[in-house]
Amino acid sequence: MLRNRLIGRYALAVPLACIFSGAGQGAVRQPVPSARVDVPLAGSPGKETAVFAGGCFWGVQAVFQRLRGVTTTAAGYSGGSAETATYKQVVTETTGHAESVEVVYDPSKITYGQLLRVFFSVAHDPTELNRQGPDVGTSYRSAIFYANEDQKRVAAAYIVQLDAAKIFPKRIVTQVAPLKHFYRAEDYHQDYALHNPDNPYIQVCDLPKISALKKEFPDLFVEYKGTNKQ
Repeated sequence: MLRNRLIGRYALAVPLACIFSGAGQGAVRQPVPSARVDVPLAGSPGKETAVFAGGCFWGVQAVFQRLRGVTTTAAGYSGGSAETATYKQVVTETTGHAESVEVVYDPSKITYGQLLRVFFSVAHDPTELNRQGPDVGTSYRSAIFYANEDQKRVAAAYIVQLDAAKIFPKRIVTQVAPLKHFYRAEDYHQDYALHNPDNPYIQVCDLPKISALKKEFPDLFVEYKGTNKQ
């Protein structure tokens, strides 16, 4: 389902699907705990990359670009081929791509487990299969594209931890898959929530995620003005 179609009907379709305390918070029974299995903070500054998919990449990017320790983010596509990595093709739901966000972060300031905690807490609802709110299709699936074995290990263990604790009323359906490639989306998708705050979709679906991030992770939250660097 295309977002430009939804915006015209947002008074009917969007509030039922998007009004949560954040995103996944509508389904959470208790606060999402820290990951018991994690990679410790690095002893010196560096650069690591993580890629997450959690529905529309506008809102996911809006969350991760406001985290202390994250240096840059980009909206894009993962899971398919370079030849099909365009928005017009991805929305046909035939490319294998998921709308994704590439997160470049300093592992001496924030851990991969902390990124995962934010991902499962406020960025999206990990119990929705092949959809997020009003957006339906495999391109809106919940996925973690791991870049190395540490990321795979931490992500897999965290999902087991959250399911065992019954944090959500349903089982997590998040796909954990190797990152083959990340393809940056068209320029107009970058920082979309920042540049289009009056868009009804952004107001109802994405701004609550930013508010939830600020409330639930005050020590990690930073203001974002569009430089894509903190």
